[in-house]
Amino acid sequence: MIRMTEPSKITSQSVPDHQPAAGGIAARARASVGPKYLAGLNPEQREAVETLDGPVLVLAGAGTGKTRVLTTRIAHILSQGRARPAEILSVTFTNKAAREMKHRLGQMLGHAVEGMPWLGTFHSIGGRILRAHAELAQLKSNFTVLDTDDQVRLLKQLLQADNIDDKRWPARMLAGLIDGWKNRGLTPSQVPSGEGAVFANGKGGKLYASYQERLKILNAADFGDLLLEDIRIFREHPDILRQYQQRFKFILVDEYQDTNVAQYLWLRLLSQAPSAPSFTSPRVREEVASPGSAIARLSDAGEEDSPQAELVETAPLPASAAREQKAPVKNICCVGDDDQSIYGWRGAEVDNILRFDHDFPGAKVIRLERNYRSTGHILAAASHLIAHNEGRLGKTLRTEDHDGEKVTVTGSWDSEEEARGIGEEIEQIQRKGDKLNEVAILVRASYQMREFEDRFVTLGLPYRVIGGPRFYERAEIRDALAYLRVINSPADDLAFERIVNTPKRGLGDATVQMLHDHARKRRIPLFEAARAVVETDELKPKARGSLRDVVANFDRWRAQREVTAHTDLAQIVLDESGYTEMWQKDRSADAAGRLENLKELVRSMEEFENLQGFLEHISLVMDRDSGADEDAVSLMTLHSAKGLEFDNVFLPGWEEGLFPSQRTLDEQGRAGLEEERRLGHVGITRARRRAKIYFATNRRIHGTWTTTIPSRFLDELPAANVEITESKGGSAWGGTGGYGASRFDDMEAFGSTYSTPGWQRAQANRNRGGGRNGGGSGGFEEQASTFSSSSSSGPDFGSFSSRRRGPMTIEGELVAKSTGTTSEFALSDRVFHQKFGYGHVTRIDGNKLTIHFDKAGEKKVVDSFVQRA
Repeated sequence: MIRMTEPSKITSQSVPDHQPAAGGIAARARASVGPKYLAGLNPEQREAVETLDGPVLVLAGAGTGKTRVLTTRIAHILSQGRARPAEILSVTFTNKAAREMKHRLGQMLGHAVEGMPWLGTFHSIGGRILRAHAELAQLKSNFTVLDTDDQVRLLKQLLQADNIDDKRWPARMLAGLIDGWKNRGLTPSQVPSGEGAVFANGKGGKLYASYQERLKILNAADFGDLLLEDIRIFREHPDILRQYQQRFKFILVDEYQDTNVAQYLWLRLLSQAPSAPSFTSPRVREEVASPGSAIARLSDAGEEDSPQAELVETAPLPASAAREQKAPVKNICCVGDDDQSIYGWRGAEVDNILRFDHDFPGAKVIRLERNYRSTGHILAAASHLIAHNEGRLGKTLRTEDHDGEKVTVTGSWDSEEEARGIGEEIEQIQRKGDKLNEVAILVRASYQMREFEDRFVTLGLPYRVIGGPRFYERAEIRDALAYLRVINSPADDLAFERIVNTPKRGLGDATVQMLHDHARKRRIPLFEAARAVVETDELKPKARGSLRDVVANFDRWRAQREVTAHTDLAQIVLDESGYTEMWQKDRSADAAGRLENLKELVRSMEEFENLQGFLEHISLVMDRDSGADEDAVSLMTLHSAKGLEFDNVFLPGWEEGLFPSQRTLDEQGRAGLEEERRLGHVGITRARRRAKIYFATNRRIHGTWTTTIPSRFLDELPAANVEITESKGGSAWGGTGGYGASRFDDMEAFGSTYSTPGWQRAQANRNRGGGRNGGGSGGFEEQASTFSSSSSSGPDFGSFSSRRRGPMTIEGELVAKSTGTTSEFALSDRVFHQKFGYGHVTRIDGNKLTIHFDKAGEKKVVDSFVQRA
């Protein structure tokens, strides 16, 4: 009797020497009876799926089907009987990616996916391992995982116990430092002394140790511990590490380019073959001190203090044996794209994927370069841009689709025209029948969203913000608006309650409850209740003093409202309330972005004549409820766009300082520039059919109009795949003086049929023959526009309204370049400035005046903000 051998148990001796010739009849017939899940894969994808033995790196470019490859590879492992579902470790970065993989596997294999307990995120799997061995980390298996707020609260307690000023050394800053150390696999004893010294005059390392001790007492862990404690257990208990090494026959990793050092160490320990538990990779063993490497930067104290050095010490092999030993690693497959590594600011090390072949000798690298998303011109532009990076493994995306439309580059006069032009293009797309769901605007900084949101409200275009709240719904914006609402309406109890203790003033829930009780009894607003309570002894002296200051501040601001421009008043309120200072002292990663948003809020108020009109506009904007299924434009940052795709992608703000970000360049140098370029590559490759890049010549930065320079990335795009277009939001680009024409150049006739309040005001001003220059046509009156223009001499660049808002002062060196306009003032003219008083002109640079003021000294101001004395 002939016994059949199971496919999974066929040995090398039982395989016949003869193999069907490639492309022959036998090979094609064999392929036709292959598993259905392999159907439709291109040759590179199929190779990545079927190469099961040894380490494999799949370099999967944007839109090349990496998720399909990863899930099909798991299906292939299971269908071939190479491993049981519980013997596969598959890690992702997000729960969404894990759910999508399980769903696809369920469609391919049905019930098999139910038995895959080790398919999930790094932290979910790390947490499961830690709960199984909690006692080895001095925890119980039911330990609590703290979120960020709980972590900060615990650190505040430790700072108070150590008599450390929380205002000077914020707990949130310490939380960020500890998170960074844990992302690098550093325990308290391994933190370099130099790094520990940056907090609280050298107490950072000690506080980290105290924090870890307190966590054990509370039977708690934070997210960083879910991997850090696993690494420590694996190192200190080789028998436990060996159990997991034997359990996992296959390891698969998604988005490998986004792994940090702790994730890398965790994977390296698990990926060693169980027969050689002491093996370490050449990268760790031989290159830990390599100049410029990511590992070398981890510790200033030397190899003996780094986590990698500790890993090295587990391999006491003779030098000859170390040279002769072949890297015993199991079947690990990492899928990623070095050109999409854009999260360096949160600890990701692109070096992990760049040095994969060093970590796993003999690794096979498979490149997926056939893109199924974008047209030829889009891929050519993205590939040409990213080719300027030196730190990459190299690949070129290609498509079998048609070339499609070229990538367009459009210049606009300013950011308002940019938003208007993009709005016009989106309306054209909608009129052609395309869905708004297939339109996305990807910005570099979140504060850029504000002008687009306002524009969409004016146009009635539905939109959604992905990856965060809409601009006016952000916490810092709502706080600032609450201050302004109380000034505008003292009876606004909801707004007053929101900010009465923001920033912290020692007015807790008990104080607020007392105010509520008093207000209900007397049937008065909370603000009036506060005014009455501070005159009594019901509150403790400290709380009473704080509340008295709040009442006095609002009384003063309300009085200033009558004589101060609303934009200046907003800035005064944010400064005097301590709200701006609160975010300046906050050392969290998003603090800088929140400050930029507050500046953008103040800037947005200039378009309105008074505070009341601005707050009414906000009510209109926030009264928009966009359903999840509504056809709407997607608005997001470039970082939030990774993994998404749209037919039409708009990329505004491609200017030096904004993109690439000046802060990134200052902090990270060339490495930061390359990450910014990868971010541009990601942005372009989100587009399927159309990619449209914009830049503005003038943009408001820190309250000052600045003449900007187009991004260096524009010159790195291939001319053959790019088309230069004119802005649809105003006059043609390339006008007066090389700076472009103003958006007001063509508005003499007011031929538009707009019925917006701003247009009606402009029309009324024209009919009255108003305007600073006294012209009858073509001139906006100063109260109706941010700019003034002359019907005779063209646009008056840099001439700003003086009655709609307070004076703009440009301290120190001028940021904005002179636009070539001639000032009406002369040297030695006696002038008056609303803020600095009287003085005389000492120097003239276009429309910029240097004035020596009698009391304030020498200042540089724009001429439209002074009057002849």
